[in-house]
Amino acid sequence: MAKHPRKRRPLRLASALLLLAALAALFVRWSNTSLQTARFDPVFADLPEGFEGCRAVVLGDLHTAYFGEDNTELFDAVRAEAPDYIFFVGDLLDTFHDIPADYAAGVADGLSAIAPTYYVTGNHEWAIGGVPELKAALTEHGVTVLSNQFLRLERNGDAIVLAGIDDPNGYADQKSPEEVAAEIRAACGDPFWVLLAHRNNYFPERYSLLGADLVVSGHGHGGLVRLPFTDGLISVERTLFPSYTAGLYEENGSVLFVTRGLGNTGSTFRLFNRPEVAVVTLHRGA
Repeated sequence: MAKHPRKRRPLRLASALLLLAALAALFVRWSNTSLQTARFDPVFADLPEGFEGCRAVVLGDLHTAYFGEDNTELFDAVRAEAPDYIFFVGDLLDTFHDIPADYAAGVADGLSAIAPTYYVTGNHEWAIGGVPELKAALTEHGVTVLSNQFLRLERNGDAIVLAGIDDPNGYADQKSPEEVAAEIRAACGDPFWVLLAHRNNYFPERYSLLGADLVVSGHGHGGLVRLPFTDGLISVERTLFPSYTAGLYEENGSVLFVTRGLGNTGSTFRLFNRPEVAVVTLHRGA
């Protein structure tokens, strides 16, 4: 009596599906934990000569994440770029994550040991509460907190203005971005100036009208999932196909740089959108 061959196709299909699922899980994990250094080179006609080649590492939206033990991988990646300055554009902490007591101080210590570090708040810091205490801790550990304030940066005999504004989630009576811009004009005339402002989506209709040469933001998380020919699939406000989520843009004579950021909030995740250490190098040109 002839033997019938055993049916292996369902078993092979199940094994293939399990392998694909495992590979997909590994890819998603890699997309959310593997740092990527990205470099950008905006050109400005009015950049003072002393700031030609000035390198700023831009970080944002860490959301209480860790990259390596105590964020050593993050610090190593920043240090490798030898920045003149570090700009941290908000959401250091996260509303939906447990926050270790020494987390903010540890990040401040690590970054400020590499280069002068400047910080503005994001929406999550205000949602959590305790912002005055957070600002005090960051200041105590070497970070300059800009709360609707500005200062001069000097390099090779020239100066520019650096300003930073608190997130709109801040105090109802806080100084407006327009008031900060007016103070800069009153004190400095018409300088080259950089504005640190957490929310990328405020740029086209508000921040681009302030007169800043460069606005540096985060908040957009790169559109979460980056697909070809899009600027991201979904905004953090849950709208489809957002813009101003990553890289360089220009509106109303002002340039915007948006970092894709580092961490995630709540149940969100990244796809084709690795955590970013952004390096913005300023150039003088026509």
